[in-house]
Amino acid sequence: MLKKMTPPQCRGARALLNMTQPRLATLANLGLSTIVDFERERRTVSEEAMQKMQRALAEAGVEFIWENGGGPGVRLRKSTKSKTKDRGN
Repeated sequence: MLKKMTPPQCRGARALLNMTQPRLATLANLGLSTIVDFERERRTVSEEAMQKMQRALAEAGVEFIWENGGGPGVRLRKSTKSKTKDRGN
């Protein structure tokens, strides 16, 4: 089971990848409103939806950083630049 991604981690991951919300929705096979609502903390999304978003971002090249004294965050894996360009983001 994956740890739970936070809305700020989701926004940060997309920013690092230069990925739009519609692109994440497509990659995660979710509706755009699910992405928007999660990131804006409008509503709680299902565990399944959160895992789909998190997997899509990880597959695109993001690593999630969990509580480590500085709080949760995200970073790019070292070899991700070519992957994000190849995905049309």
